[in-house]
Amino acid sequence: MTSSPQLLDAASQERTHWLELPPHRSSIKIARRSVTARLGAWRVPADLCADAVLLVSELATNALRHTLSARILCGIGLVSDDCLRLEVHDHDRTGRGLPRCEPGPDDEGGRGLLLVEAIADIWGVDRSRLTGGNAVWATLTV
Repeated sequence: MTSSPQLLDAASQERTHWLELPPHRSSIKIARRSVTARLGAWRVPADLCADAVLLVSELATNALRHTLSARILCGIGLVSDDCLRLEVHDHDRTGRGLPRCEPGPDDEGGRGLLLVEAIADIWGVDRSRLTGGNAVWATLTV
């Protein structure tokens, strides 16, 4: 985990896409579909699209499971010709950050951030200027 170079620009609509979701399990499916559609429109390669969808799914699931947020924001952006950035913002203002756990071999969950760490080029957590909560982000090379 590292420090963020800069969070996505919420105003730029040509190279960024934002989705605001309620705190329901069905929101994860909506986020996956939305990210898939946008990345398809941007002609992002299929293997990169699959990784991006998995990362957004894991980050959004964590926001829904581990915070009391009334809504979460999912953002994706082509921050350069060779860098895709993914962000999930929650409303958790406690400053606790993300739960870190070491799942046991028989545990059914707890591996989301391990997947993020394995797939993303870099990832991290910052304070969100959009929600005041956490902004968990990851980047992938296009």
